[in-house]
Parts: sequence; structure tokens; C-alpha cells
Amino acid sequence: MKKLKHSLLVLFVLTFIGINAQEKKKYKIHTVAFYNLENLFDTINDTAKYDEASPIMEMSEALRGEAYKKKLQNMAKVVADIGSKDTKNTPAIIGVSEVENRQVLVDLVNQPELLSKDYGIVHFDSPDKRGIDVALLYQKDLFKPIDTSSHELLIYDDSTRKRVYTRDQLLVSGELEGDLIHIIVNHWPSRSGGEARSRFKRVAAGKLNKRIIDSLQSIDPYAKVITMGDFNDNPTNDSMKKSIKTESDKDKVKLKGVYNPYENLYKKKGLGTTGYRDAWSLFDMILFTKPFLEKDYSSFRFYKAGIFNESYLTNKEGRYKGYPYRMVDAGLSGGYSDHFPVYIYLVKEVD
Repeated sequence: MKKLKHSLLVLFVLTFIGINAQEKKKYKIHTVAFYNLENLFDTINDTAKYDEASPIMEMSEALRGEAYKKKLQNMAKVVADIGSKDTKNTPAIIGVSEVENRQVLVDLVNQPELLSKDYGIVHFDSPDKRGIDVALLYQKDLFKPIDTSSHELLIYDDSTRKRVYTRDQLLVSGELEGDLIHIIVNHWPSRSGGEARSRFKRVAAGKLNKRIIDSLQSIDPYAKVITMGDFNDNPTNDSMKKSIKTESDKDKVKLKGVYNPYENLYKKKGLGTTGYRDAWSLFDMILFTKPFLEKDYSSFRFYKAGIFNESYLTNKEGRYKGYPYRMVDAGLSGGYSDHFPVYIYLVKEVD
């Protein structure tokens, strides 16, 4: 009974230029999303990690449990809402960053808003100095992982020659209702010390990302690859345009090319996912390879990209009005993350 109900939810009737301008057809639609959960840390002091600086650990022991509970509730609400207006479902697949360990993800997917969706978890511990990781959550009824791997980013500080420990890039290959897709989840090095001084780290991260994509395309030139994450760079930066060689025009994407639907949202509409010093940045993106752009909808193809910036996720007043409403701004009363989530819709024609 559960599967029958689920299949009814994902049927979606679309009429739009590019799929069919003459008649209505039925399509399955799924949301693929990414969300930086901003310091989803538990209440336990892990001596092997630098978790003391997390907002929850900075609270008194008496308040930590309540704060952690509220953080989980808020994150679960957002995840449940992404794409739900159109798909009547939570994301089929969602990449996340800034999570401390696997247990916080277990706690997240067991929140009431997500429990019935039976999310699976793919997570590896990263060598990041703050102890934060990336992960992939997926609805087990919809996506079946086949292979998972974690890819180290080896970079060194120019002045000290010491290694800069940062997040690994997570690769998950699996079937979305029978369609083979590959997903890379990223959280690239920050701009700490300034954009120019730290640029080489993200350029290196982009090159690693491109190598992973190239390795998949060497096996299958038509591989469907999605790379998502908090890249700590905008769509126009070198890490995107030179390292990954992204395109903003669908018609210019070559067979092994990568399309970035967020570049035009950034350049032409001035949209962003995070704010800093009175300016928007669009650091959170979902990119993908050309096979998602084909016009044959017998398998899942790209339909739409968006930023999930609902009103409840924004500050309502003050200097940061309209910017992401953070839990550190709200204390125990609310707040979410310093990033808005991003998403794409994938559609597939059904008989």
C-alpha cells in the first residue's frame, strides 16, 4: 500500500514549451536538492574534533539538549518543504553539508516530518579540521545506491607547506527509479583569509571535481552526473568556469560538458543563497552533465532549478532583512541556516 500511494504522489501533469506545447502528458517529477545545515552538531564534546566552537557547544549544558532538538526540528521542516508544492513529496535525493557525524543525520531523518519517507544515509568521516562532513540522504523507495566513495582533496598552504585539511568529495552512484545517475556532494574550502588568498584551494577542489566527472565519462560518455554543494565560490569564479568548465547556455553544452543553471540566476537576476557584508553570494549550486538536457523524456531529464528562499527562512527586520535567518541569530526561538537550500526538478514521461 505504501508504494502505491507513493507512486500516485509523483505523477505530475506538465504543459510547457520544451516538453510538449500541444498536449498535456503525465510525468514523474522528483526533487534533487542540496542544503548547508550550518553546524548540525550534537551535544557531546568529541575530543577528536574541534566541536567546542559550534553554537550548541557554546551554550550551557542545561540548554544544549533543547537547542539540539530545535535545530533538528527546524532542519527537518526545511528538508520536508523543499519542492513539496510541486511534487507533493520531500526530495528524493538531498545532499547536505556541515554535519558533525552520522548520528546527527540519523536523528534528522527520524524527525516526524521525514520519518515516513524512510531516508537512507551515505556518509564518510572527513579530515576537516572542524570535524564537519558532507553526506547524501535518499528515499529508499526511489533511489538505490550501487557504489559509494570518498575523494580526498590534497592541498597545501603556500607559506607553511602544511596540508590544509578540508572536506572530502562524496561520490554516490545509483539508480533513481531505474535510471543510473552519479551524484557528487561538495563543501569546498572557505574564503577565510580573503577570496584572492584562498582562491587556489577552490580551484584545486574544482579540478578534483572535474577529474571525478571525467573518470565517470571515460567509462560512459553519456553518464548522468550531478555535482552539488556549497562551493564557497560564485558561478562566475575560476573554480567553476576554468576548473569544471561550466556553461550557462544549454545550447553550448557539449557531450562531456557541464551545465550550471545557477549562473544566469546570479548574473541576470542577482539572486544568492547566502549574504555577507551587505552583498549576496550564490555559493550553493547543482550542476549536471549534458544527458540531463536531452529532449527524450523516456528517462529523467532536467526541468527547472531554483533557490528555496521561502519567507520563513529569512530575517524580517534589521540590517540583514531578507538574508537567511540563522539559529545563532534567533537562539532557541527559531532560526535555520546561513544558507538557503537549492534544488532541481527531474522529470520523466510515464504512460
